[in-house]
Amino acid sequence: MDSAGEVVVNDGKITLEGFTVAARAFSDKWKRHNLSLPPWSWVPLINRTLLKQKEEGYLSLEKIIILSSLDGNAEEEESVDVTADWSEKEESIEDHTVLVQSVDGEAHYYDYHIIYSASYMVPMLYFRGYSSDGKPLSLDVIKRDLPSSSVSLLLESKWTFITQEEHPYLNRPWFKLHPCGTEEWIKLLSESRSSDGCQMPIELYLVSWFSVVGQVVGLKIPNEMLI
Repeated sequence: MDSAGEVVVNDGKITLEGFTVAARAFSDKWKRHNLSLPPWSWVPLINRTLLKQKEEGYLSLEKIIILSSLDGNAEEEESVDVTADWSEKEESIEDHTVLVQSVDGEAHYYDYHIIYSASYMVPMLYFRGYSSDGKPLSLDVIKRDLPSSSVSLLLESKWTFITQEEHPYLNRPWFKLHPCGTEEWIKLLSESRSSDGCQMPIELYLVSWFSVVGQVVGLKIPNEMLI
């Protein structure tokens, strides 16, 4: 896609070139409107880019933890917004980690990668959780770290479920939100904008996608990013 104003195809899919444009736009918007967290980083795949003559890479946000209440009676106050306490953290924390103590008193860290799926032609969210000693967290432990609203979404949504497989570029087991159904609800979002007399620009593709997907893992984007 060579035009910044080019619109997303109505079937909800996106090309590799479109993903690259949308990823840059998403990262820029996140940096401008989500100052409470470190920025997403673009990780270039140099060898693949040289081989295919097309820029390839993925977005990375690492060493982050979802901020959730440890009080089992505080369900109404629970939030999927991970930015809440970041402004109160000491700026000297070099790895930009937001911490919360788990039930057993151990800090849990999370890494998130947004990767393009050539087979589905949609983005996919890969993630992993690990303790301070680097030991991977099981899915059951990860679910306990998520807000209850995220767990309910996983149980109720027919379009959203978690699987574990090898990371396509790191060759290590990561969890991912399965992309089946993604093009359907992206198409619905696009059609909703069309009914208002406008179409979804390519710059908003990943923002719109993450506004849904991010909630599943407890990450919430500011409303300003959707404009």
